[in-house]
Amino acid sequence: MSKVALRQHPRVKVNQEFQVVEEFIAEYVTDISQGGVFIKSKNPLPVGTRVNLKFTVIVDDMETIEGEGEVMRVDTRPDSTGMGVAFTRLTADSMELINRVVAARAEGEAAEHP
Repeated sequence: MSKVALRQHPRVKVNQEFQVVEEFIAEYVTDISQGGVFIKSKNPLPVGTRVNLKFTVIVDDMETIEGEGEVMRVDTRPDSTGMGVAFTRLTADSMELINRVVAARAEGEAAEHP
C-alpha cells in the first residue's frame, strides 16, 4: 500500500488555454500554489533535481515568476506526464504575484460553484 502525502497548499489551475495546442508545447505550468507548481513535461526531471524557475502567469497582465525549486514528484501517466516542483526560493515580487494568482483563481472557482 502506498503512502499518499497530503498537499500543504491548495492547487489552482493556470494556463488552461495551452491545453488546446498541447502537441506544440513541450513544457508548461498547469497548476500553482504558494508551495509549488506542476510542470507538464514530456521529459520530467528526476525527483530531487534542483531547478531554476521562470514562467509567466496572467493576472491583469502577463507577469513573470522567478525563483528556484526542487522536483518532489514525477507523474508518468500519459494524460498528465510532468513533475511537481516545490519552491525553495522566490523573489518577494514572485511570492506576492503567486498569492494574487491563487486568490484570483480561487475567487473565480467559488463564483462558478456556489
